[in-house]
Amino acid sequence: MGGRIVIPGAGFVPAVRTLPRLLSLPSIAYLVSDVLSRQCEPDNLPNALKLLVELPWYARTGVSLLFLLAGRAVLKHQARRWDRKRYGPDVLDVPYFKTWWPWNLSFIPFILDSMENGYSAEGWIYFLDEYNNTVNLNLLGGDLIITSEPESIRHMLSADYASYEKGQAFRDKVFSALGNGLFNSDGETWKFHRNMTRPFFSRDRISQFDTLAHNSDKAIAKLLSRFEERSEDGKPIATDFQDLVQHFTLDSSAEFLFGSSTQSLDTTLPYPHTSRSDNANSAFAEAFRRIQEDILTRFSLDILWPWFELWSDRTRENMSVIDSFIVPIMDERIKEKQQKKGESSDEDRLTLLDDLIHKGASRKVIKDQMVNILVAGRDSTSGTLSFAVYLLATDPGALAKLRAEILKHVGPTDYPTAQHFKEMKYLRAVLDETLRFFPPLPINERTAIRSTVLKSSGGKSFYIPVGTNLNFSVMHMHRRKDLWGPDADEFDPDRWLDERYKKYVGSNPFIFLPFSTGPRNCLGQQFAYNTMSFFLVRLLQKFEAITLVPEAQPIGTLPPPEWKGAPGRKGFEKIWPSYHLTQSCKGGLWVHMTPVKVVE
Repeated sequence: MGGRIVIPGAGFVPAVRTLPRLLSLPSIAYLVSDVLSRQCEPDNLPNALKLLVELPWYARTGVSLLFLLAGRAVLKHQARRWDRKRYGPDVLDVPYFKTWWPWNLSFIPFILDSMENGYSAEGWIYFLDEYNNTVNLNLLGGDLIITSEPESIRHMLSADYASYEKGQAFRDKVFSALGNGLFNSDGETWKFHRNMTRPFFSRDRISQFDTLAHNSDKAIAKLLSRFEERSEDGKPIATDFQDLVQHFTLDSSAEFLFGSSTQSLDTTLPYPHTSRSDNANSAFAEAFRRIQEDILTRFSLDILWPWFELWSDRTRENMSVIDSFIVPIMDERIKEKQQKKGESSDEDRLTLLDDLIHKGASRKVIKDQMVNILVAGRDSTSGTLSFAVYLLATDPGALAKLRAEILKHVGPTDYPTAQHFKEMKYLRAVLDETLRFFPPLPINERTAIRSTVLKSSGGKSFYIPVGTNLNFSVMHMHRRKDLWGPDADEFDPDRWLDERYKKYVGSNPFIFLPFSTGPRNCLGQQFAYNTMSFFLVRLLQKFEAITLVPEAQPIGTLPPPEWKGAPGRKGFEKIWPSYHLTQSCKGGLWVHMTPVKVVE
């Protein structure tokens, strides 16, 4: 009878990789204590060593370990001082966050609680507010820096980008989902993926709107049908707009990448306070959501996560759902290519999948790339569309102004074109104002692969040792009143069209970075703008008013009463922004929309 096969989990290799670092000092401490006890005569030793030798082996090892740790700390501190001196006397250490907990361990429960119960990315933003926008959290004795300084972010992502990479720790956490794809690779591997994918995001390709047209029509038809329904007391029934646009962007991205839809828009729209439908069409979208939650759990556990997944993989079950869609399509296209014996035409390369096959990419490279870009294509656009509709619902004047622009340039029924998007300045202003408040990635990170200097505001320069984990928050930067003016917390698309744009953004464009900057900026930025613009135009051609329906929100997903009066937008937000790799509305965005009255 065969034994059970044990398969290593997602954390096995990362855990094994840390063993030398974890066990080296304890092993040396044990050897030192053992040598002392075996080779030295107690009568010939100083009193301190004599006491040490006479201790039990575990106590000797513990004392030896303490001395070794102290010695390593002294050597590390001295080496750090010598290295910093190379950059001159004006280079400073980043200010340290200090608590009475050893190794600042109080940060871990604080950040876990804020991720579960706080405003989006609030835990990180607290430290930025307290420490003048740049601080070293010094977690577990390691450098963990967070900043929201425009000059620092620009320097890290652009001027000195070669000194930073995603880093092994980041790659380990998301490898089971993203593999070695574009968003989870560094160095030559990243360049390979970037160069292979970039040509497909040409202006001509991303301006072909047939896919957006039929998917937006399908989505809006579902909305029109829902808002014709009435409850038992005759009131209109709300729906979760965020759920709808997640399906819209998933189907649209899948068709753009694979030429095949996930058909997730065929799922029934959710009803308030009822369980969501669980069928084949929704399985793909649900798997995406759960994978995000699984990966966020790993980031929450930080360096401890591998030990919780030594023999398991949180993402395995949901990734099998993703693979069940991607792999058959990929294999079929590869087979078709082989049958044509190398012959191909432009018609054979209409999708990114076809283009990668034509370039001879391996099955693993193709699969990793597909998953990476599908994740980005779905989440960044669906999140921004949800927040845009939320903000427009809170400002009927802005909604009316946007509808007027749409009707003027596109009309009540026509499909928009790329030229229309260039002409509709207020539409772009609404999207940029939404991205200012709710960038897809409120927090991002890099790891220093060599010691370097980080430029900051006011001519300051900070020393960054090799191995430093450096987080940066564009969301905090986007809301700073010293960068955007005293009305930074107010939703006002006109700031992108009046003198405020020249005063703030025009003089310092790096204060607005929703799609990053530098060599690793977002390849799909314009595709995202086109997708969001197209959907908003079609939506507001059909609906003239949007109302939030807070009573339809799931229990526990409205802003808690204690938020009222808090600083910034937290004090008056009407939904609960949450952060699971990308930003979204906790519990969805439950709304009612008023259809445009058709004049007979």
